[in-house]
Amino acid sequence: MSDRTLFLELVTPERMASQGRADFVVLPAIEGEMGVLPRHQSFLVQLKAGEVRITENGQLRRFAVSGGFAEIKDDKISLFAETAEMAEQIDRERAEQALERARAELVQKNLDPVTLAAAEAAERRARVRLMVAARKRAPLRGRD
Repeated sequence: MSDRTLFLELVTPERMASQGRADFVVLPAIEGEMGVLPRHQSFLVQLKAGEVRITENGQLRRFAVSGGFAEIKDDKISLFAETAEMAEQIDRERAEQALERARAELVQKNLDPVTLAAAEAAERRARVRLMVAARKRAPLRGRD
């Protein structure tokens, strides 16, 4: 394995959610998951709501993000997300309540396009948060 690593910054409008070294990063790109290793070609990618997985020294950290974009350049990933929550910090009960509120909004008839889009986005965020929270203790595949 290479001695090279990536440097990752995960930034939201409110804070620096994570900053540090990584051996491998998986991003929830619009086109599908995208894995990034050291020496990756420069790239700019739009992100959808999903899970960011950061591996360093065999340890896996998971974040729920709700869209944004990432720039990969010179072994650095600058990830700008609308929101980012570490798996261990996700409150499952609040996420379940948010999902129920979004679903209740979506079953209403004659929603205006703005309200419909907001309810769909809220549902996606809640589903991602619940998925990432459920996986927070899952070990790396092939590792003890």
